[in-house]
Amino acid sequence: MTTRADRSPRRRTVVALAVVLAVLAAFVVRLVDIQVVNANDHVTDSQTFATGAKQPLYGARGEIVDANGTVLASSTLRYDVQIDPSLAIKGMTKRDADGVAVEDDSGKTVVVTWPELAARIARITGQSAADVEKIVTDKLAIDPGSQYAVVKSSVATEEYRALADLKLPFLSFPPHPSRIYPDGAVAGNLIGFVGSDGTPLEGLEDLQNSCLAAEDGSLTYQRGADGVIIPGTEVEDAAVDGGTLKLTIDSDLQWFLQQLMSEETQRLNATWGGAMVVEVKTGKIRAAAESGTVDPNDPGATPAADRASKLLRFSFEPGSTFKPVTIATGLDTGAFAPDTRVEDPDRMEFANGAVINDDEKHATETLTATGALVRSSNVALSQLGAMIDPQTRLDYLLRFGVGSGTALDWSAEPKGQYHQVASWDSQTYYTTTFGQAFTVTVPQVASVYQTIANGGEKMPLSLVESCTSADGTVAEPDLPAPEQVIKPETAHTLSTMLENVFAQGTMAADVAIPGYRMAGKTGTAQISNGSGGYKDGVYFTSLVGYAPADDPEYVVITVFDEPLNNRMSSANRISFKKAMMQVLTHYRVMPSDSATPLLPVN
Repeated sequence: MTTRADRSPRRRTVVALAVVLAVLAAFVVRLVDIQVVNANDHVTDSQTFATGAKQPLYGARGEIVDANGTVLASSTLRYDVQIDPSLAIKGMTKRDADGVAVEDDSGKTVVVTWPELAARIARITGQSAADVEKIVTDKLAIDPGSQYAVVKSSVATEEYRALADLKLPFLSFPPHPSRIYPDGAVAGNLIGFVGSDGTPLEGLEDLQNSCLAAEDGSLTYQRGADGVIIPGTEVEDAAVDGGTLKLTIDSDLQWFLQQLMSEETQRLNATWGGAMVVEVKTGKIRAAAESGTVDPNDPGATPAADRASKLLRFSFEPGSTFKPVTIATGLDTGAFAPDTRVEDPDRMEFANGAVINDDEKHATETLTATGALVRSSNVALSQLGAMIDPQTRLDYLLRFGVGSGTALDWSAEPKGQYHQVASWDSQTYYTTTFGQAFTVTVPQVASVYQTIANGGEKMPLSLVESCTSADGTVAEPDLPAPEQVIKPETAHTLSTMLENVFAQGTMAADVAIPGYRMAGKTGTAQISNGSGGYKDGVYFTSLVGYAPADDPEYVVITVFDEPLNNRMSSANRISFKKAMMQVLTHYRVMPSDSATPLLPVN
């Protein structure tokens, strides 16, 4: 028989189990209510206490370095100085008239008034205490509860650290990337610059943005109402730095030539001047300098018209520097030889009615083809050019690069203008033999002489050596294949003729560099007036050559736009000689071991 004592423990067990089940049922009901029935309401409630945040992680824009690894452009972080006006101004209210509690250098908490703190901030930012106070009071006048104002934008790391050391609870310093150019204006015409927001605006910064641009990342997290990040909620999308752009230029040589061209431009009272150095065997540009170069650190200090490269964008009729192309065409096709002779008066009227003049009056003489180059005679070149079929002459101009630009593919780089033979008038038939009636750029002229100096093989001009991405992958530019423009023997013969221009011409004494054979040509080009004619009394002068002529290594060209103190190509002699001497010295080029073979001139 079961007694009452036996039934009591069992009853207690049943009761306890029932209570547990009831509690569990209540939890389940509540859980369903939270996660299903009223889920949206509870999500809204939770956002009152914890909010999601996303912080940008900036990748560094890639460096630009010269051929030797010298940094020409790099990235750093700048900081905006932001302030919580409501917290900063607390020390000026009746509620807390003593001031704001901050830590001193020893870590001890002290009370400092807002005017005193504003003075401390101003001493670091370079502002006046009154200016800092006004930023806060003006903001509060608009919005009494404002928690945001900017004291100063884009301060350097040194200022940021000094401000952070003040340990003021109402200051914050969000970082953002900034571009710096350690060498200032050196190669500024090539490097270009970026805007205040980091957008590339000019030069290689823009053209090579695909190499230099970084990929920004982000850090997302949850934080409580007190702003503290909730541990374990962080999710990082890592940033990727931009690549390193290596150039072909030598920054030391670039600096020298920029100084030289600035001095010479001022001496000659020219609009601007420039110089370019090209390595003969590779086509690599080792310097492309010009006067008035922009400093990428402060492009606004330079007039807008001077912030880009004139050297790479200015087009002109080349004049006498293209006379060797006519000679190359005649030699390559067998139309004449270096000793072919023509009568050379200072003025000639041709059968088609065209009239050609030399730049100076002189007695009639008999000139060889070499002499036509040495004397730079328009009349003689016209007669020699007439020995060649006009379409063939145009074809060679195009093969040398007229009308097709260069491999630099520079933004807004002119390709050069020319006319088809069918549209040549009687005058153009002859003027094309001495560099008129078509246009080129400075790099195109340099390319012609690189081709001649390199045995007739045209190498594509280049400014970029490589791009090394953040993962170490190295990519070289995709350049056109070298092109054999004229026969090697033609180039050798023409090179000797151009040596004689330096050795027997009027500039021989002014440009000669002891120990080195040199070859080249001057040019005094008329400047278009934009209305089908030419400007009166002003010219675009140039002098281009290479050395050592017996084993060519470097082409140098100097140009001046409208030099008023010397309006002829003789204006370029000083700058060319100094530039070539610096190149030969800088690269330790060995002198020639033989003399220039002199050819008959007349």
